[in-house]
Amino acid sequence: MSVINITKDNFRQEVVESDKPVLLDFWADWCGPCQMLGPVIESLAGRYEGKAVVGKVNTDEEQELAIGFGISGIPTVIFFKDGKEIDRLEGVMPPDAFIQVLEKNL
Repeated sequence: MSVINITKDNFRQEVVESDKPVLLDFWADWCGPCQMLGPVIESLAGRYEGKAVVGKVNTDEEQELAIGFGISGIPTVIFFKDGKEIDRLEGVMPPDAFIQVLEKNL
């Protein structure tokens, strides 16, 4: 499974209506730390295929979503379950930080 590009148009379907936990990475092309986190997010998408949804939100292209979630720094990863935010991690983190949140919400 690859990472899903989340936009305001597919947010409801992919995140709010998902029957699985969702990890959303808020990022931008120009953000160095975001580029460092990219391979971690890709690996999580493969590891949790069928168990969780892994998506990315480009904050430059989807400013409405970024503002709506109060994103003040990137990368920011927000976790959702049953359509509601359950956790948030900011900055570059080791894969285990994301795995812990996903595992406790599967």
